[in-house]
Amino acid sequence: MQIYLAAPLFSEAERDFNRKVARKLREAGFDVWLPQESLLVKEGTLEEKRRIYEADIKALRECDVVVAVLDGVDVDSGVAFEIGYVVALGKPVVGLKTDHRIFSRVEDINLILEIPLRATCKTVSEVIEALKKFEDVSTRPPLQDALGQKS
Repeated sequence: MQIYLAAPLFSEAERDFNRKVARKLREAGFDVWLPQESLLVKEGTLEEKRRIYEADIKALRECDVVVAVLDGVDVDSGVAFEIGYVVALGKPVVGLKTDHRIFSRVEDINLILEIPLRATCKTVSEVIEALKKFEDVSTRPPLQDALGQKS
């Protein structure tokens, strides 16, 4: 199973955490694509940014499941985009939220991101258990339309 690890990658701490998560997923037998291993902006040119965007989209189209890091005061904007993109493709997303600050009494994760998540996990071990349920992604439950009726 090809896992796309969607995570913020702008600080050394974020990249270290992402490497740790990817390593644990790989040790559990999953094939993990981690954008920071090949897609960091170096020059800042429009051409470079386009190449990065296209490679990211290609990886999202080719993956089976996305594991999305949801830590922070708000979910990283790139991660939010990646979640929306793969949900539109009908692929499952498993959230990893190790940051346990309470942001509001109403919701911990914006509901537009929370609802399509197949699982929200607090540890990488929980993510691994959730991913085992998607070994055969063809057994996903049907999506529901805005009125709650099965499509």
